[in-house]
Amino acid sequence: MKIDGSTFLVTGGASGLGRATVERLLHHGGRVAILDLERSAGAEVAAELGPHTLFAPCDVTSADGVGAAMDAAVKHFGSIQGLVNCAGVAIAEKAYGKRGPHDLSSFTFVIQVNLIGTFNCIRLAAARMAQNAPGADNERGVIINTASVAAFDGQIGQAAYSASKGGVVGMTLPIARDLAEVGIRVCTIAPGLFDTPMMAMLPEPARQSIARQVPFPVRLGRPAEYAALACHIIENVMLNGETIRLDGAIRLAPR
Repeated sequence: MKIDGSTFLVTGGASGLGRATVERLLHHGGRVAILDLERSAGAEVAAELGPHTLFAPCDVTSADGVGAAMDAAVKHFGSIQGLVNCAGVAIAEKAYGKRGPHDLSSFTFVIQVNLIGTFNCIRLAAARMAQNAPGADNERGVIINTASVAAFDGQIGQAAYSASKGGVVGMTLPIARDLAEVGIRVCTIAPGLFDTPMMAMLPEPARQSIARQVPFPVRLGRPAEYAALACHIIENVMLNGETIRLDGAIRLAPR
């Protein structure tokens, strides 16, 4: 798929990995609808990045809200060719610890946003992409999800986060198979330790310690590197049904 002239939805596009992806898609001639919470910086980001950007506020866990945001994007741009799911949350809580059993509501919240929210956006975007006229190789769309290396080697306190991201990995291939008949590809990126707003909340010594855990390059990943891989997946039609680790060869220790 060519990025130039195509329209993409980016959830969580107001910051971090999502914003970097929005910027790179625009740089390559794409048009982008930022799907993020009303309270996010989405409106400001869209205004800053120019006329080929639209802010369509929504909560990824809401069927009606996401549907309305996607309809707004279709009305504004005419059609949708791609979806990049970057919206997500993280918590640190043990299954059992000094505070007792893991709070069930916080576990449910992480699953609701990271796993169910991702699937909600996939199913609704696919329904709209399936109406597109087929392009080269009869392709109608492409979907990219964000998992994490924690899906494979989650740390202490990451039960909820790892479960949610493991679910994203687990559904990648079956959804790619589901959507193959309508010409929509599905891939997932599993980032390692990246320099995102979530990481920025840590003290600098902690950030440096974390960065030294990466075998090579010995630093945190840059959001632009995630965006570069997302764009390559969009343009490479043979990438389908795959989860790609983007992690500098790190394997997370227990803590």
